[in-house]
Amino acid sequence: MKNRKEEAIQVLTRMYDISRLEDEIDHLSAAEEEEKLRKHTVSYMEVFRSKEMRLAFFAGAGLQAFQQFTGINTVMYYSPTIVQMAGFHSNQLALLLSLIVAAMNAAGTVVGIYFIDHCGRKKLALSSLCGVIISLVILSVSFFKQSDASSDGGLYGWLAVLGLALYIAFFAPGMGPVPWTVNSEIYPQQYRGICGGMSATVNWISNLIVAQTFLSVAEAAGTGVTFLILAGIAVLAAVFVIVFVPETQGLTFSEVEQIWKERAWGNNSGWGSSSESNDMDGLLEQGSPS
Repeated sequence: MKNRKEEAIQVLTRMYDISRLEDEIDHLSAAEEEEKLRKHTVSYMEVFRSKEMRLAFFAGAGLQAFQQFTGINTVMYYSPTIVQMAGFHSNQLALLLSLIVAAMNAAGTVVGIYFIDHCGRKKLALSSLCGVIISLVILSVSFFKQSDASSDGGLYGWLAVLGLALYIAFFAPGMGPVPWTVNSEIYPQQYRGICGGMSATVNWISNLIVAQTFLSVAEAAGTGVTFLILAGIAVLAAVFVIVFVPETQGLTFSEVEQIWKERAWGNNSGWGSSSESNDMDGLLEQGSPS
């Protein structure tokens, strides 16, 4: 769009091999020409009129919501408080342990940058969620088992710290970067901006809900029960990834579009009602196989 095609091709060569590169360049060029011809700004309602886009947005927004509802910012915001709940009443020790948790989050994210293109988005998310579930169960058990006699921390206090560390170690490389990566890949070019923005909004609204309710739920139900609830949500997140999120590793945007069309209408069926087909005619032509 900025008449910097050579630079764009250099970037694309880092993501696609030679056999895919030419098809991707042709697809992007055709999409740009179509965008110029249409000169149409996509509205929010258009996202929900198309069955393909509803499925894509549901997958992207769902990933963003589950990223927050599995408790990541609860751990990041309240890690000093959680450490003190575990029996470490020294403010300095609680802060030190929470800083270690934050450092592990940063390091884990760097690891995720490497693995996301080597393991695939879906496999990385699922392996991350499995570790998150185990970590949250450890946290829950540690708080259930902790007694008043271990007010200085004790065995179960350190078990809680271990659970926090494992949680970050599993979450940061997987469910940290995967929702953002997938949301940049699953929408057609015309819808990428608006759907990406809507998904990010879902992420921050979910963040607000979790951050505002964690301490209240922990006080009302108990910290052990709260982490058990988060573990249950993580199980639902794993099921959601298996059922609704496609693997996008190594696929072109056209191939991803085709996935949504097949999920929406089936391999051998038509692409929906005439009204939907008319609304999305340009998009369907752009993503149809050669």
